[in-house]
Amino acid sequence: MSITENLRQIKLTLPKEVTLVAVSKTKPISDLMEAYNAGQRIFGENKIQEMAEKHEQMPKDIQWHMIGHVQRNKVKYMAEFVSLIHGVESFKLLKEINKQAKKHQRVINCLLQIKIAEEDSKFGMSASDASILLQSDEFSDLTHIKIKGVMGMATFTDNMTQVENEFKFLKHTFTELKTIQPEINIISMGMSGDYKLAIDCGSTMVRVGSSIFGYRNYN
Repeated sequence: MSITENLRQIKLTLPKEVTLVAVSKTKPISDLMEAYNAGQRIFGENKIQEMAEKHEQMPKDIQWHMIGHVQRNKVKYMAEFVSLIHGVESFKLLKEINKQAKKHQRVINCLLQIKIAEEDSKFGMSASDASILLQSDEFSDLTHIKIKGVMGMATFTDNMTQVENEFKFLKHTFTELKTIQPEINIISMGMSGDYKLAIDCGSTMVRVGSSIFGYRNYN
């Protein structure tokens, strides 16, 4: 099926309150433009440089989401245009985002990445660290960032019971953090293979790549 048809099929399965992030990493601009012409306006990239290059060349009504691990020294390359940073996993990173946002007189929306997977390769802060951060005086000094919710990546496994438990843990963490910061409203969880389960567990934002654009060639 074409990218256009893939997008149409996926959108038919999404409740209206769930936002679709089309994960376009490694894909050529022609593929992104097919999705754009089919009505998609939110794209997710995991490398800042690649996202910046695509932003330069593509229509300016696109919302760019940074979904990968963020290195502090590269925040400056996306601070001018990024719509949402999913993977904030430390206060140091938040401080750098705040500093770069201030230079551009912007407020940058962020999600706290919570470690829900058992794999060591997955990034994220603990639920208790997120709670402490949101209640700290240092956090309240950051006026150029806004925490909009949480993000998590489940363990890469065929054991869907484990994945479901990890998703439910993220939803529980979100509910706890919402008592501290009532305006948070995003739970970013679920990808091509498990987004329907993620929605059942409370996800409000899904990151879908291969089901839209086909499998990636990393060579």
